[in-house]
Amino acid sequence: MDNAAGPYRFDVGVIALANTDAPVRDAALDDIRAGITGEIDAVVPYPVVLGAHSVLTTYCGRSNAEASRLLGNFSNAGRIRWRDEASRELVRGGLKLARTVGVDGWDGYYAAVARAEGVSTVVTIDDDFERFDAFDTEVVLSSEQLRGLNRYLER
Repeated sequence: MDNAAGPYRFDVGVIALANTDAPVRDAALDDIRAGITGEIDAVVPYPVVLGAHSVLTTYCGRSNAEASRLLGNFSNAGRIRWRDEASRELVRGGLKLARTVGVDGWDGYYAAVARAEGVSTVVTIDDDFERFDAFDTEVVLSSEQLRGLNRYLER
């Protein structure tokens, strides 16, 4: 990850993956650590943390208590630029983006946050954000790693 290309916005999947015991977790963990330590300028909307909690408990086998503890620790990271605004304008803008590029409403909202925060790169585990021209997308998993993650989730 090149700090000159920042700021970076972390996606739900990256945060969830970093908090699993999946064999490919290191692909996400290095980026998350860089954000926590301030090595990179990271932007994280608070709803991403709640989405990661849902992924961890629904798909990754983490208990509610464990996911809450892990993500509570993550949400204490003082060097991350936390985004807590979900204004009407931002939500409507996100829904317009979702409709325009054909992604779900959450991804549209997160893209709107990225644009509002001047994010240059969205760090994710899938390629949905490549549909947006306003920023680059860094997919942390190769095709083979994504297949490995899917096998892990199917267990």
